[in-house]
Amino acid sequence: MLQAIKSGDWIDAARILRVARVTLLFSVLIIGVLAVTAGDPKGANGRPAGEDFFSFWSAGALATEVSPEAVYDAREHFKAHQRLLAEENPPFYPYFFPPFFFFVTIILAMLPLKTAWVAWMAATLPIYLWAARISFPMRGWLLLALAYPAVFVNFAHGQNGFLIAGLLAGGVLMLDKRPLLAGVLFGLLTLKPHFGLLIPIVLLATGRWRTIAAACATTLLLCGAATLAFGADIWPAFFKNAAFARTAYLADGGGGWAKLQSLYSALRALGAPEAPAMAAQAALGLGIAASMVWLWRSTAPFALKSAGLITAALLATPYVYDYDFMALAPALGLLASEGLKDGFRPYEKTGLAFAFLAPLVARTLGAATLIPIGFLALAAVFALTMARALSAVGARAEEPCAA
Repeated sequence: MLQAIKSGDWIDAARILRVARVTLLFSVLIIGVLAVTAGDPKGANGRPAGEDFFSFWSAGALATEVSPEAVYDAREHFKAHQRLLAEENPPFYPYFFPPFFFFVTIILAMLPLKTAWVAWMAATLPIYLWAARISFPMRGWLLLALAYPAVFVNFAHGQNGFLIAGLLAGGVLMLDKRPLLAGVLFGLLTLKPHFGLLIPIVLLATGRWRTIAAACATTLLLCGAATLAFGADIWPAFFKNAAFARTAYLADGGGGWAKLQSLYSALRALGAPEAPAMAAQAALGLGIAASMVWLWRSTAPFALKSAGLITAALLATPYVYDYDFMALAPALGLLASEGLKDGFRPYEKTGLAFAFLAPLVARTLGAATLIPIGFLALAAVFALTMARALSAVGARAEEPCAA
């Protein structure tokens, strides 16, 4: 069995396609059931259509009916939940996004909840598929991209994983070809700034000044537009709400440790206090940052640099959920492409298969067993990427110099 895990010979094209078809069929059936049974605003199970999406939709409604600042007051937002769901004690879906996201949520709130949920998924799915296509330009890419279990998780929760995958992976993959577009995508990624912690380090280490300028200009434009539209008072309200988010959902684990997929959450689930767990996460982040500087200044293939940075962006933050694993799909595609081109190294096939299926069970298995499946999947992909990069750099160093 150990030899099979090492070689991955049991993973062939026919088996991959069979598993992908089964996974996609499962996803389509469950999503179909959710869509049919979801009410407007809530279904028979008492949950709103799209679950987490209700946060976006209710924020847009509250911003229109009261004020954007009210959205950043958890009590006011909860009152909006009570009113919109007609319940005294409804489930609460917090809203922690920057003010410029109101440009999207206000539009979504103009539609009925169920319609808005489907429209949001339909609008953002192509952004993810674009990133998947350029990262894995091989036959069968569309089936694999849609069968990736994080697609189901993201759709069921109505989250923004499709968008974040396109912004993060697309920005990384466009760095050489279209540096200005890469900067714009990174600027838009400030929607979830914790996924951009390592990007400035790589950009500075490699002297990508045009990308840096475009990212800064995009961020300033977004913040300026939000300030003009909603007033300067929106920013103190946003930062106060961000402090509440850190306390309630990161320090206190208000959402449940099994939902988070980081080293920090894995240690907290095992009983570690906040400070040591965060120290371990910070140490991991520093190590990853150093490895990214080496990787991007090395002679490793661009595909490996890209896969490394995408995976590192997810691995470095303590605040990563299973639907955020949408961004991992392009990294898997890049690593698989390198394997198909140059041959797979030991454990690569098995590691890729494990990471591909991890989002399907990461939350439920983590809650039942305390095994951090999501974190282990991220760590495995990162380790495999760095091992291949080290090998590639070593091989190039041994090539005889041209006379």
